[in-house]
Amino acid sequence: MRSVEKALVHIGAEVRRVASPETLDEHDAVVLPGVGAFADCATNLRSRGLWEPMRQWLRSGRPFLGVCVGYQLLFEGSEENPGVPGLGFFGGQVRRFSTPKLKIPQIGWNTLETRPSPLWSGLPENPFVFFVHSFFPAPADPTVVSARTEYGESFAAAASLGNVHGVQFHPEKSQANGLRILQNFVQSI
Repeated sequence: MRSVEKALVHIGAEVRRVASPETLDEHDAVVLPGVGAFADCATNLRSRGLWEPMRQWLRSGRPFLGVCVGYQLLFEGSEENPGVPGLGFFGGQVRRFSTPKLKIPQIGWNTLETRPSPLWSGLPENPFVFFVHSFFPAPADPTVVSARTEYGESFAAAASLGNVHGVQFHPEKSQANGLRILQNFVQSI
């Protein structure tokens, strides 16, 4: 979480952590960096009283960026923790890599095959970004996929619908490309 915060400050964004559900509406945008397991992140949001306010935020179409598990939480659920519901903004489930002999978690750089999205403005074709993950979302609606990549199999590295975006990779660790993605998100607000 601190790495994402530092990257946002580096590009000139004013960053304030959401202190309570009552203060959520004081913010212009939400960036949700997920840390740990799917269930842990969902439990943390619930215990802080942010689950329903976050679902309302998403339904309103206000600017949102989910990073890693923060992206995965946008879906209905995850194979990592069956029975734990996600925020359900996107239809679909989060899947475990199933390719035999694949080193999990994936830790490393991949290129993105992007579709039009404000997040990719000014990036080179097929930009490199940094991944650390064992699971990936499988959107039910392929039209929300804004970037794909491969690690043993092709998967949705990012999804976007209106002002709501999610990325499986870590922009805060993706050097110039990642900073540009964060800057594009901030400038879209």
